[in-house]
Amino acid sequence: MDKNIISSVPLFQSLPPEEIEQLARAMQEVELPAGTQLFKEGEHGSTFYIVLSGQVAIIQSQGTENERVLALRGSGEFIGEMSLLNRSGLRTAGARTASDARLLVLTRQDFDDLLFRSPTIAYEMLHVLSVRLTQAHSIAMLEMEEKNRQLARAYAELQAAQEQIIQKEIIEHELLQAREIQRSMLPTVMPKVKGFDVGACIQPARMVGGDLFDLIPLDADHLGVVICDVSGKGTPAALFMALTRSLLRAYACPEDSPEEVIYNVNRHLLGMNARGLFVTVIYGILERKTRTFRYVRAGHERPVLLDPDGGLTETPMGAGQVLGLFPRPTVETLTVTIPPGHTLLLYTDGVNEARSPDGSFFGLEGLAALAPSLSGLSAQESCEKLLKGLDRFRGTAPQADDITVIALQALP
Repeated sequence: MDKNIISSVPLFQSLPPEEIEQLARAMQEVELPAGTQLFKEGEHGSTFYIVLSGQVAIIQSQGTENERVLALRGSGEFIGEMSLLNRSGLRTAGARTASDARLLVLTRQDFDDLLFRSPTIAYEMLHVLSVRLTQAHSIAMLEMEEKNRQLARAYAELQAAQEQIIQKEIIEHELLQAREIQRSMLPTVMPKVKGFDVGACIQPARMVGGDLFDLIPLDADHLGVVICDVSGKGTPAALFMALTRSLLRAYACPEDSPEEVIYNVNRHLLGMNARGLFVTVIYGILERKTRTFRYVRAGHERPVLLDPDGGLTETPMGAGQVLGLFPRPTVETLTVTIPPGHTLLLYTDGVNEARSPDGSFFGLEGLAALAPSLSGLSAQESCEKLLKGLDRFRGTAPQADDITVIALQALP
């Protein structure tokens, strides 16, 4: 081994020439490619290394998810000393070449002999180890501080998430209560009208919705029929729907025409509509003796008439503007006769605007295709079968809007 190489190593610079010659005979030089494992953590150590060129990585928890590089040792630095100084002789970390490297190798016996002959080297080594310990301590403190910051952030995020969960539970509880209140506004029992069978179904898209139906017995021969659809969804629509329902209930009477009732309701909605909502409405009076339905269509979907053979006929369009936007909306009173065995079907746009997974609309065509299957069913069964047909058509597509259906079936 070249004496000049050994004397250039900082650890050995204080040694006398004869000791340098002794080391030159004892030490070996090796050249190793990048990625060579010198030793692993926990192994018994029997060699001491000095880096002449290249870099060696000192690794802890090698091969685990917590693996990390503690340091890179370069030219003039030594590694592997801890296992030779410890009584157990175990490696406290692993070592792997981070690049092509040239190393000097000293065995345990030669290392012990060196310390015995030149104990001052131990002081040099302790000085280096002290610096390394200080650096390791500083790194550990920085890592601990970063861990503490991460824990503080995680704790704050956990608190925020917990608060959000609590708020969500409160909102869900309130929405459940609102849903129950909204359901309580709907007729629980279909009114009995001699010569007619009446059915209705509602299926909100959310916890609470903006659809409404109502059946108001006006006297023995007249039934007030209401179906509404408020713009938007959720709680605002539900509140506006409740307001509309209360106003319709307050003004509905057999003496007033549907047109007068609609105008009175609209007048109050205009004064209590800061959010700019509107509502489509059909309000009409079913007259038992004449089998006629006299109604106003304020921007709502047109009713359809189903015959006993499953045929479908649209009712007249007529003039009709939505309520809640105009001081005096343009509306027109219409009358449709319901022959024996026929059914007048009223529905919200959640029916005809239902979409299949490929994006196509159910439309009037879907309703016409389903109509024959409703033949022979009661009014309530017809409503329920229509909702099931819509579910099949929609498939995996979400329900985008509230769905409401009323069936007025003239008995044979």
